[in-house]
Amino acid sequence: MSDSPGRANREDPRLTFARKTAYGLGDFTINTVLASLSLVYTLFFLTEYAELRPALAGLVPLIGRIVDAFTDPLMGRISDHTHWRAGRRRPYLLLGAIPFGLAFAMMWAPAPFESQLLRFAYYTGWYVLLCLAMTMLAVPYLALIPEMARSYDNRTSLNVFRTIGSILGTFAAISVRPVASALGGGEMSKDSFALMGVVYGVLIAAPWLIVWAATWERPEFQHRLAALSFRDGVRALLAHRTYMQLVGLYLASRIAMDLIGVVLILYFTHVLGRSCDFEITMALFILASMIATPAWLAVSRRMDKSTAFRIGAFWWAIGNLGFLFAQPDWPRWLVIVLAPLIGLGYAAADLMPWSMIADVVDEDDLNTGERREGIYNGFFTFLRKLGGASAAFLAGVVLDLAGLPSGRDVVAPESAITAIRWLASVVTSALILWAAWLARDYPLTRRRHAEILIELDRRDERSDVP
Repeated sequence: MSDSPGRANREDPRLTFARKTAYGLGDFTINTVLASLSLVYTLFFLTEYAELRPALAGLVPLIGRIVDAFTDPLMGRISDHTHWRAGRRRPYLLLGAIPFGLAFAMMWAPAPFESQLLRFAYYTGWYVLLCLAMTMLAVPYLALIPEMARSYDNRTSLNVFRTIGSILGTFAAISVRPVASALGGGEMSKDSFALMGVVYGVLIAAPWLIVWAATWERPEFQHRLAALSFRDGVRALLAHRTYMQLVGLYLASRIAMDLIGVVLILYFTHVLGRSCDFEITMALFILASMIATPAWLAVSRRMDKSTAFRIGAFWWAIGNLGFLFAQPDWPRWLVIVLAPLIGLGYAAADLMPWSMIADVVDEDDLNTGERREGIYNGFFTFLRKLGGASAAFLAGVVLDLAGLPSGRDVVAPESAITAIRWLASVVTSALILWAAWLARDYPLTRRRHAEILIELDRRDERSDVP
């Protein structure tokens, strides 16, 4: 069924290739941070260079996510109620940029304490400040999607650019160790990581000026401020069946994404004994994901988004089981080539939920008469970060119990090697398959969304009649 030709479906002529590309820079910075924290910071930097126990290292992001549980939805609510001449969302893109870069830089600076608990408090404090700055940026940024793109397929198209930005952010994240090594004269050290943090702090703060200049808000939405109280708004959100189903499949897939991200560097270091292969493997994974993302856009034009999500999730889960069987004496290329095969399915699982949430906002508009992109994306942003924290905490506790020691150049016992192998394969694949199962019978199909837009058009036309 084709989309309605009504006013709600008429795309803004400003939605050009250049502006979509500029919009994707926002997720480039966000995912540079999130992927750096997942891939390198939590169970590598904090254990080997900050010398925290794995359990304490895993607890750092979990505390940050406890803060996010309150601030992400609250930021969504604040942006829904903002009534500035410059807009509801875009001013926050400028307000949060400098604190975002500064907090990220300070997280990599050496803690001036000998006590393990004081070092833990130091890194936790900067992590929390980073979370607050990221919330100020990410929630309004993502809430712009339903305003900039209105139709079922154009939202997926805009999210393709956002996803490509996210994938490039992962590439920047896997470059953290090589950049730190280059800044340290060929050797990684606490000081070289601190310098890297400053360089990356500028890298993630500066693009927000471009995002701010390239985005816009719909004037007709500026005066439709949410009337529900925060408590009633949360209740309505939790009672929204479609949204809660989307939350379930997204959270399961997000934890899987971040779990494999957290343990993969440990997998190459301790299971295969080839830490240097981590970056090249991730680079191939990223390239495959980038190539696959436009292809998944074409696939999604022929089927519902939930169906494309399930196909990609099954592909990813099956490929990921290869990490259970890989051995140190296998040819290097055989393990490395596994990553791009996994990336083909991963791309769909990463892309589709963020396109689906924009459609959920329209359904909520039809039900409540309010535009509440902020609070919906606030909860979704929290889930995105909660996935990473939950994965890091789970991995940290399991590896602590399995006897993985902290510090550099340590030898992992067989119990820790087994734990890393299972976390990277069986546990991750089980979460992915659970997400695919939750996506079954997803009610907000292409046809249903087209009907919603027609009903919204009719309601707006009635409201225009004097």
